Amino acid sequence: MSQSVLLETSLPGMPGRRGKVRDIYDLGDKLLLVSTDRLSAFDWVLPTGIPDKGRVLTQIAAFWFSRLGEPNHLITTDVDQMDLPAEADRDALRGRSTLGRKTQVIPIECVVRGYLAGSGWAEYQRDGTVCGISLPAGLVESSKLPEPIFTPSTKAETGHDENISFEQMVDIVGRDLSEELRRRSLAIFQRGSEFARERGIIIADTKFEFGQVDGEILLIDEVLTPDSSRFWPADAYEPGRGQPSFDKQFVRDWLSSTDWDKNSPPPPLPDDVVQKTRQKYVEAYERLTGRELAK
Repeated sequence: MSQSVLLETSLPGMPGRRGKVRDIYDLGDKLLLVSTDRLSAFDWVLPTGIPDKGRVLTQIAAFWFSRLGEPNHLITTDVDQMDLPAEADRDALRGRSTLGRKTQVIPIECVVRGYLAGSGWAEYQRDGTVCGISLPAGLVESSKLPEPIFTPSTKAETGHDENISFEQMVDIVGRDLSEELRRRSLAIFQRGSEFARERGIIIADTKFEFGQVDGEILLIDEVLTPDSSRFWPADAYEPGRGQPSFDKQFVRDWLSSTDWDKNSPPPPLPDDVVQKTRQKYVEAYERLTGRELAK
């Protein structure tokens, strides 16, 4: 492969921690989020990275933060404007680093679903509901919902997030905050989906995260990326089946075709799967922004 892969970062003298796919450094009242090219699937971090994945996700999120005009945590993605140790490899960090305000994170994943897919489709087939919300009869896999629905979940430190009802969310964070987060999540999803649809991408569902600073609610983390959302190509959309996507589906499909038991360390990915996955991430960025990914 011609592209290099960034699997981990090290910034001397800066306290940090390593997540599944990002490295996070504490700068007092700020956080530095570095999106690596690591890839997770089936709750494992894979031994093979996807070139440019971290740069794509960072720059898509920055694009949305700017376009949406929503109060958010972003300070800059320009490493030359960041106060980093002299030994820091700025070239390795360039394009994949976000300096953001540190917030008190609200412990809820604000999920919005506009189409019937994934676990929602499985639940609908069984119960006619998604996360306990009743839906009309006769919908098929990938159907567009009559209107987007808000289906919050807990933020799990380990393992899977757990879907909860809106009233359970109220019990956790209070009614006023719950209603505000629901309103803002649905509004952001609507604006983002309309813009993406004009660029040939259907955003089937997504999750938002929010934090608070001095009582102000800020959109944080990443927003409307192929890792936090389902992106489908609009020109291939056909209800009644699963849809092609702009994310790591090639990887999931390949892993599922092997004899890997999902309980032991995963195998390395073949080059063709890596390159196809990279192409999908880059295509999502270029469709949305109308720009080529900077070299």
